[in-house]
Amino acid sequence: MGLQYSRTMSDESQIEIPPSFVALYVPPGRIKPTLARAELSARYELCEDMAQMLVDTARTLEFSLGITQDDVLQRVGQGLRVEPAVVNESEAGWVITRLAELLGPAGPG
Repeated sequence: MGLQYSRTMSDESQIEIPPSFVALYVPPGRIKPTLARAELSARYELCEDMAQMLVDTARTLEFSLGITQDDVLQRVGQGLRVEPAVVNESEAGWVITRLAELLGPAGPG
């Protein structure tokens, strides 16, 4: 059991958290995040997973409603902020930015 725990901790420390996400938790004038590494990693994984899961939903909305990618991102962003929210305000913004990256460039309007 101890080996499994160590392995999990080792795997966790291998996760590369992008600077754009770390920046959400670094107050102005500071250099270290306000969250411990494990918690920061867990929040990042949640947000990254959420962005990945929203790709198909976003594409379906864009096609079925005949709206632009920007409109889709705005609607998804509003959905992320509905209480009880799973992510905080800054994380929601990061998820939308990441979703836009995953969707790629918007097609012709």
